[in-house]
Amino acid sequence: LHMSTVTEPVSLDRIENAVDALLQRVAARVQAELAPQVVDIDVKGQYPEQFLRGLGADGLFAAHVPAEMGGTGLGLDALIRGMEETSKVCGSTGFMVWCQSALAWYLVNTDNAGLRARLLPAVMRGEVLGGTGLSNLMKSCAGIEDLRLKAKRVEGGYTVNGVLPWVSNLGADHWFGVGIAVEGMGTMLAAVHGGQAGLNMVQNAHFVALEGTRTFACQFRNVFVPDAEVLAHPAEFDGFVKRIKPGFVTMQCGIALGIIDDCVAIMREADESHAHVNQYLDDQADTLSAELTAARTAIYDLGARISAHAPVTPKEVLGLRAAGSELSLKAANAAMLHSGAKGYLIRNPAQRRVREAIFVAIVTPALKHLRKELAALDAQAAA
Repeated sequence: LHMSTVTEPVSLDRIENAVDALLQRVAARVQAELAPQVVDIDVKGQYPEQFLRGLGADGLFAAHVPAEMGGTGLGLDALIRGMEETSKVCGSTGFMVWCQSALAWYLVNTDNAGLRARLLPAVMRGEVLGGTGLSNLMKSCAGIEDLRLKAKRVEGGYTVNGVLPWVSNLGADHWFGVGIAVEGMGTMLAAVHGGQAGLNMVQNAHFVALEGTRTFACQFRNVFVPDAEVLAHPAEFDGFVKRIKPGFVTMQCGIALGIIDDCVAIMREADESHAHVNQYLDDQADTLSAELTAARTAIYDLGARISAHAPVTPKEVLGLRAAGSELSLKAANAAMLHSGAKGYLIRNPAQRRVREAIFVAIVTPALKHLRKELAALDAQAAA
């Protein structure tokens, strides 16, 4: 793919064809590169770095970046569909597609034009990879936990200390976002390089799923974050979070859609030999397929409206994301029951889909987090 495919603006009358072409490139790469290594990713913790970089070359990470910023401007809905294609084969890798896409989303929405110009083109092309790092911040905003990173304002930037657990899609040459409590000033956000002096990344945990996601605990010891790498200073914090949150949350639905799609396929395959007994299970492939179609329509529409800066409400964003978690759990459970004992085989996707679906329901914002915020919105409306 020539780089112009990634960076040239796409006129409105060519959007649909451009999206189709993008999805064809992504689907081809998924089958050629990702499918053969999905068991090693899950069981051995293999990190699919070259696949992720290839998606950048395909233009996936430029889809939700406006043309005036060098992206293709195809929209969040196109990005979600590409994430879905990846997650149909591997939810773990779909999660890393979200991590990379979220990093690009921060750069799209920052007021720091210098940082965006320096970093966003390489992130879009997959030349620079990175993670989100804002789980702790999002939980803090919801009153679930305190910010783990603390900073003091110093000349030219901030000095940061603390430990941020479990940041994914990281490496010494990767970037990630962080939320930091600044002494006497409020909360700021910054982009941090994995090789930053004073930053120590420790892989101190092993997971039953998502082992191939390069997930580290990040220890900050007097890390200097210059103003040039600040996404939002304390005075800019509220506006920045308001801009990123709808896309941050909605993009994750692409992981759920892909997992659900494959669960339906698993059920149909199992029914080829066991429909005579599987028919007695509560959830059937046709019913789940219809629910998936409805979810796709709603999520694609929401993504398109976010990209178009059309009105969206916090309740519909959080509600759709929660519905994605619930349907993922339902579909994965059904796929496992339809598969029976063979679903426990290490190479069988049914047991992996159960673990991935649970992750969809616990990754920030987790299902309980979403329900907490939705309950608060309902209480405000009642008042």
